[in-house]
Amino acid sequence: MITVQTTYLGNLRTENIHVQSGTKILTDAPTDNRGKGEAFSPTDLLATSLGTCIMTMMGIKAMDNNIDITGTKLEITKIMASDPRRVDEVVMEFHFPNKSYTTEEKKLIESVAGISPVPLSVHANLKQTVRFHW
Repeated sequence: MITVQTTYLGNLRTENIHVQSGTKILTDAPTDNRGKGEAFSPTDLLATSLGTCIMTMMGIKAMDNNIDITGTKLEITKIMASDPRRVDEVVMEFHFPNKSYTTEEKKLIESVAGISPVPLSVHANLKQTVRFHW
């Protein structure tokens, strides 16, 4: 089954429809690569996929262990390289709500960062920096 249908709209913009849900995401080229920067760029989505995959896996681990991480925030910074132009590093900073997490709970939640599907699917040269703020 098709996962996403994409249409090129011109001016370096695409419309992407998630077939199962009908949800739409627009992408634009970034301003440093001849785009308008009015929507996520494809590389922004890559960085977002990395972070949200880890956060989703944390949510599953938390749910399975009756740990409430609701309200956790994630800040993602994408760092580009040139020659060739590519994402060089993604910095992901997780900020957990002010709750009384035990050391064991923290270790359990943090343990999924290195074994989540998207981080395991990207090239090994992509530096993935993960920081946890409890």
